[in-house]
Amino acid sequence: MEVDLPVREDLVIPGWEMWFTASRASGPGGQHVNTSSTRVTLHWRLSDTTALDTVQRERVLRRLANRVNADGVLQVSSEQGRSQLENKQAARARLAELVAAALMVPKRRRPTRPTKGSQQRRITAKKERAEVKKQRQKPPPQS
Repeated sequence: MEVDLPVREDLVIPGWEMWFTASRASGPGGQHVNTSSTRVTLHWRLSDTTALDTVQRERVLRRLANRVNADGVLQVSSEQGRSQLENKQAARARLAELVAAALMVPKRRRPTRPTKGSQQRRITAKKERAEVKKQRQKPPPQS
């Protein structure tokens, strides 16, 4: 039985909902990398978790859609460490980070109006620019 994973103060993913698979990691490492399965993939069935309510589940599914497979399982891999234990810890931390980021509700943008001063500065700058361009023109022909 795995240990529960705290995501935020109000959210903990139960350990029994997650499982790990190990496979051989890619990259350098010589004979060690060819013989040991140190890459770890953490699986979490997001479609029927008890940790999230319906609204939260939909938000996470929408934001992490590219990481969720057809069965509704979210997968996070890690192969940075030299041991399965290091990679398990890294994958758990990455899962908590991903879920916390996906659950954040963006602040609503409140439209603002330009200030009187900024409007005046804009108009003044436009007039100055127009004057500069006017000075570059050829003078009209004298009759």
